[in-house]
Amino acid sequence: MPQGRPLVVPDDGLTTRARRNTPVLAVHTGPGKGKSTAAFGMALRAWNAGMSVAVFQFVKSAKWKVGEETAFAALGALHDETGVGGPIEWHKMGSGWSWSRKTGSDDDHAAAAAEGWAEIACRLSEQRHDFYVLDEFTFPLKWGWVAVDEVVEVLCSRPGGQHVVITGRDAPQQLVDAADLVTEMTKVKHPMDVGRKGQRGIEW
Repeated sequence: MPQGRPLVVPDDGLTTRARRNTPVLAVHTGPGKGKSTAAFGMALRAWNAGMSVAVFQFVKSAKWKVGEETAFAALGALHDETGVGGPIEWHKMGSGWSWSRKTGSDDDHAAAAAEGWAEIACRLSEQRHDFYVLDEFTFPLKWGWVAVDEVVEVLCSRPGGQHVVITGRDAPQQLVDAADLVTEMTKVKHPMDVGRKGQRGIEW
């Protein structure tokens, strides 16, 4: 795609503007590092464009702190104070689901994941946000906590111009087939291969 131009333009009756504004379903998968990092980079672009951004971190505990969460919280506050960028919400599975009426920790991870997906599906139907990051969402799909068929149906029929990015290893083939953009991160080398632990500012 030289200079961002498609090699083939389909004869689908769409104008250039309509084709450019088609909502994207993206999947970042594979064993390599950088899937979530790339998704958060896209979310940063969305924020800068004034879009409403919502991040849903599956598998991650509400107690787990990541650098991107802190940075996006600051950007959300900047928007609230000055109008720059767009509004931001950040949610983590279990007791981190801010809409949940449950108190305390939730050890039933499958139930928590299902609850998170139900909330996302509701928000998609209501067009609550412009840009969604479903971080590590492939794991609940792989483990059978959330039905792949239902997820694909909801995502493919979502109204409006809502963009969705899903990250995680082993993305199911149905999701890959439904996506507009699929990137597979392939590990070539990693510091952990030689016994080096994760570092602040690199892994979190």
